[in-house]
Amino acid sequence: MANGLDDVVAADTVLSDVDGVGGHLTIRGHSLTELAGHWRYGQVVRLLFDGFFDELPGDAELEKAIGDARVEVFERMQPMLTELAPLDIYSAMRAGIALLPDGDGLADALRLIAAPAVLTPALLRLGRGEKPLPPNGRADHAADMLRMLGGTASPALGKALDTYLVTVCDHGLNASTFATRVVASTQAGLTSAILAGLGALKGPLHGGAPGPVIEMLDAIEASGDAAAWLRDEIARGERIMGFGHRIYRVRDPRADVLKAVVRRLGARSQTSSGKTGSRLAFAEKVEQAALDVLRVAKPQRSIQTNVEFYTALLLEGAGFPEEAFSNVFAAGRVAGWIAHAREQQATGRLIRPQSRYVGPVPDLVA
Repeated sequence: MANGLDDVVAADTVLSDVDGVGGHLTIRGHSLTELAGHWRYGQVVRLLFDGFFDELPGDAELEKAIGDARVEVFERMQPMLTELAPLDIYSAMRAGIALLPDGDGLADALRLIAAPAVLTPALLRLGRGEKPLPPNGRADHAADMLRMLGGTASPALGKALDTYLVTVCDHGLNASTFATRVVASTQAGLTSAILAGLGALKGPLHGGAPGPVIEMLDAIEASGDAAAWLRDEIARGERIMGFGHRIYRVRDPRADVLKAVVRRLGARSQTSSGKTGSRLAFAEKVEQAALDVLRVAKPQRSIQTNVEFYTALLLEGAGFPEEAFSNVFAAGRVAGWIAHAREQQATGRLIRPQSRYVGPVPDLVA
């Protein structure tokens, strides 16, 4: 039996392919570099949904429908926001999503696309003692998420967040996507399936790692010696956050996409506070130190930079606090979850693997 289901094929899919040896990510026939920074998130949602919903509209119409869904979700959730606000931000978002109808249609899917983008900024504003801002249904999805968070959204930050959402929209049969497909295989509705994905994403071994990257960078900056700090962490058996991946044996291609986005933001910030640019310069030094230390400490393994490292810098630069990083990840990944749920439902096959019993055996002799 494969430990952790390694190398077990559990589904045929047209949605994405992760080449861990070559370091490539393909999403419905398109390379990540072809999509990220060139296709808007709404266009990629349509790409993922194509063939899974009847009468799927064109790009412009679908993006308008996503905007309408943001407005609808805000109106639905506004009376409950103060009840959700005392929860941690991820649990509050998940609880809000659980209140949505559990259907299988396009309208249900678009509400699920809209919900993380609406709930996250609204809950963060309430946590700061500020009034939630309603969506602008005609705005770009990522830009509107930022506007609902801070009141304004520069075109550069909107583009950066949009690129991030595209970059993380789907990634093979990872833990949260598999959980989504298992629930979808029971013919439960899309909300039930997406809640399963959200549950899996909450774990620190899956979606919870970008926040600790910021903590690591702050600790290294305070120590003044990146290599020594990293060696001490490894000696204590701690994981170096932002490095290593279950599938990739080379550098995560998403890391390079997001590093380029952060670099562009850093160049722009030099005319203002310069925070993003100086943060990136420091992070690049830490990245190189970590790769050098890991190469010596674990010579038998190829541990490279993963998507989490530059995700942390991008989301920090966009104004999201660490505790909301997984929420923003979910705002991008929900499109992939929905597409996988619909693909699984179309097979009509319940996912029901076998287990091997290794416990004590009762004495059945009379």
